[in-house]
Amino acid sequence: MIKNGIPVEAAFREWHKDPAYRAVYDGLEEEFARAAMLIEARAKAGLTQQQLAERMHTTQAVIARLESGRVKPSTRTLERIAAATGMRLRISFEAI
Repeated sequence: MIKNGIPVEAAFREWHKDPAYRAVYDGLEEEFARAAMLIEARAKAGLTQQQLAERMHTTQAVIARLESGRVKPSTRTLERIAAATGMRLRISFEAI
């Protein structure tokens, strides 16, 4: 079956031409980076979302939401993730 539509890459190129879209997209960079760090920490520990959830005494759905970037984790949650993955949490300020 053939579906009519545009490939995602083509749509993204079109959207990216719009300054308003670009501004919103660029504004999400930190959220994407935070989500990527959480996923990387879990992967380095060799854990599935379910295993991490069990170590943190929470649910896999909570881990999925954190890793999606849709939720901003509290410092306490970041500390729990660090402990569950055998890492140390380090927070710093950087000049812009």
